[in-house]
Amino acid sequence: MGMLNDDTKNEELTNDDILRIINDFANATELSIKAGYDGIEIHAANNFLIQQFYSGYYNKRTDEWGGSLEKRMRFPLEVVDACCKIRDKYKKPEFIIGYRLSPEEPFEDGITMTETLALVRALVQKPIQYIHVSLKNYFQNARRGEGAGTPRLKLIHDEIKGKVALIGVGGLLSEKDINKALNTGFTEFIAVGKAIMINKDLGKLLKEGKGDQLELEMDKEHPEKYSFPKALWNMCLQGIDWLPKIKK
Repeated sequence: MGMLNDDTKNEELTNDDILRIINDFANATELSIKAGYDGIEIHAANNFLIQQFYSGYYNKRTDEWGGSLEKRMRFPLEVVDACCKIRDKYKKPEFIIGYRLSPEEPFEDGITMTETLALVRALVQKPIQYIHVSLKNYFQNARRGEGAGTPRLKLIHDEIKGKVALIGVGGLLSEKDINKALNTGFTEFIAVGKAIMINKDLGKLLKEGKGDQLELEMDKEHPEKYSFPKALWNMCLQGIDWLPKIKK
């Protein structure tokens, strides 16, 4: 587990560093409550720090923050506890706390569904309101570990057993895709990313029964339709796969 210094060399986080970072999450929660937000989502997906602590591929520590599954799980759970304690401090039970995760990693020693389901079992014991699963494909099957060959979201939903809400995301662009996802029953909610980047009025079109008008690709000749910052627009033009496709 490390962070980059000015020479871009990895340095192992000290115990004090780790405790400070946990407190930073708590502080962010406090600022969100003071700002009047409805809630926060703890970003523990997409190879960011919290996921790295849980991953045997990234986390090579041999102290109380790494090694066994339980020790690798310690940092994620302490972040959750720290955020929940701030909510209790302000007596704001209505303040929503969610947890976003990536269910599998493709490399050896990476997170498998076995480890994800173990984490889910621990998370549902916490006073959070939802778990948000980050996927490229909403319908994708587990590749290895417990439940291999079964849709990842179904495995997680079956494990949660209604204790918290489950949100799924992943490549839902058309009305057909969105309805198919809703009809699986795998999640209580679905989220969209690329679809709403392409269609700013996505919700309105679906509500009014005009889902057939949804665009599936971006029109590079009309950047004014999207209101993207220049840097994001340029990334889309580069064809980065997790961003919307450009019409040819």
